[in-house]
Amino acid sequence: MIARYTRPELAELWSDRHRYDTWLRIELAACSAMEATGRVPAGTAEVVRAKAAGRLDPERILEHEERTKHDVIAFLTHVEELAGEPARWLHLGMTSSDVLDAGLAITLVEAADKILAGLDLVRAACRRRALEHRATPAIGRTHGIHAEPITAGLVFAGFHAELGRARTAFLAARDEVAVGKIAGAVGTYANLDPAVETAALGALGLRRETVPTQIVARDRHAAYFTAVARIGAAIERIALTVRHWQRTEVGEATEAFGKGQKGSSAMPHKKNPILSENLCGIARLLRSYAQAAMEDVALWHERDISHSSVERVIGPDATGLCDFMLRRAAGLVDGLVVNADRMRRNLELTGGLFFSEAVLLELVKTGMARQAAYELVQKSALRAAAGEGSFRAFLRADPEVGARLSPTDIDRAFDLSHHLRHTGAIIDRALEGEDSP
Repeated sequence: MIARYTRPELAELWSDRHRYDTWLRIELAACSAMEATGRVPAGTAEVVRAKAAGRLDPERILEHEERTKHDVIAFLTHVEELAGEPARWLHLGMTSSDVLDAGLAITLVEAADKILAGLDLVRAACRRRALEHRATPAIGRTHGIHAEPITAGLVFAGFHAELGRARTAFLAARDEVAVGKIAGAVGTYANLDPAVETAALGALGLRRETVPTQIVARDRHAAYFTAVARIGAAIERIALTVRHWQRTEVGEATEAFGKGQKGSSAMPHKKNPILSENLCGIARLLRSYAQAAMEDVALWHERDISHSSVERVIGPDATGLCDFMLRRAAGLVDGLVVNADRMRRNLELTGGLFFSEAVLLELVKTGMARQAAYELVQKSALRAAAGEGSFRAFLRADPEVGARLSPTDIDRAFDLSHHLRHTGAIIDRALEGEDSP
């Protein structure tokens, strides 16, 4: 994690203090559950909580770890320093991964809630812009080339819908990773009662792993980080669109440019899409973390620790970056300066070439073979595209076209409102969440 791309709330979730506090919660939940079975003296957990909770010293734990080379043993040693004799009842029959995996699950769920809040901010911004530009005409592009008309609102509605699907997938991943195990060394409860696991994990807001080994299965975590990467990809699509819109030759929208902001150290005229470019870069990182999480799924037998070093990096980095990315994207969409006039000028740039399909269909309706009609329309379209004159004028002057279509028929095909008549309904179904479960 680097501070530049991490909000303090996310940094705190992955801090040493929060990690050790979470481990203590897990140990105390297990201890309380063992008290209920009679294995541990009643009141033990409360005594340890009173002496240790809120008093853990991360630096002291790290001192112990320097000597023991084992993080959980170092943590338990420090708890014994604080709580004394009652701490001997902690970790009874448990293994380190019982603590580590439950702790990771809790933190990933907490991070997910921060991410979901940011995701909702971006969706709200896209909704507002979709409504604002519901009827703002623009040219749709395929392969980067003018295709047929759309509205700017339709673009924002598409972003809103995609983010909704990413949200649904992430909620499922949040649920899938909210799993722990308190089942001992290889997950067989050799020195534990399964009822202890059920009670302890329930108190922590977690479910138990179906078939535990020494760890929780890592396909769950892979699903989580893949869902994070999917959110990143959805944001990247927004950012990439803005980058295209802001190109000088396009000029259909620009990022907000603050007072005193500078675009280039050399060129005072520059206003660059720096936020969008940054978001595209972050998306690349999130995809790489998803790949790393996939690599963690296959481990040796009941467990090795090759996944551990990976998760120490991708846990804080992926969640911190995703959270940061969403807040930045919300600001990007909210502050985006949409140039409706430029959109209209770009729409009209080809003199109506985008009506070519409508003319084609009018010819087909007269009984003309489709491919013959295509070639006939294409002939006038290519001349107009080469700058020889007006597409509509070429169509009117073509005797083969004139034999089938009157000037009025041709004019009817050049009707922008006809092309855009369904866009409002598409926007409505996107904002109403038609594809949400």
